[in-house]
Amino acid sequence: MPKSQHRGLRRLTAATACSAAGLRAAWRHEEAFRQELVMTVALVPGALWLGQTLSERVLLVGSCLLVLIVELLNSAIEAVVDRVSHDHHELSAQAKDMGSAAVLISLVLAAAVWLAVAWDRFA
Repeated sequence: MPKSQHRGLRRLTAATACSAAGLRAAWRHEEAFRQELVMTVALVPGALWLGQTLSERVLLVGSCLLVLIVELLNSAIEAVVDRVSHDHHELSAQAKDMGSAAVLISLVLAAAVWLAVAWDRFA
């Protein structure tokens, strides 16, 4: 695909349209993304209540957003690997497993942030 010829506001508009298309594709085709997005939407009000400072609230919401970011990247890796071939190949499996591990680590980080803020609030 050739590099976009758009500049300025037209480039920003085109980039935003591509991002929206990516979010729609993730919602349509990735169950894990849907689950994590629904969880994020459900947790944001809790983050605003649980966090006592702006920093805590940003960490709580940001940790949820990080999970979504990593899930999107993992889904992109899986799509590219599947586009190349559906045949089993050790490197393809390794790429998919590493993407999955990245999602797991982001979920562990989010849980740790939430537990730490809850501990500070209630302990």
